[in-house]
Amino acid sequence: MTFKEKYLAGEIEFEEIDDYIEIWNNSDDERTLAKFLGLSAEEEDVWIDDSDEALREMLDRQK
Repeated sequence: MTFKEKYLAGEIEFEEIDDYIEIWNNSDDERTLAKFLGLSAEEEDVWIDDSDEALREMLDRQK
């Protein structure tokens, strides 16, 4: 499961995104970070252009 799937299922806290980023950075996974996390293009844009908090709010609306 991706970060997004686990977060939306309530299995992990949002702050664990940092752990997923570290795993991706230390892996040879060929997917982009956004794909690895399970984020859509729109979610990725909000995260990059705005903030972690903006992404969290966007994901929380999907719960």
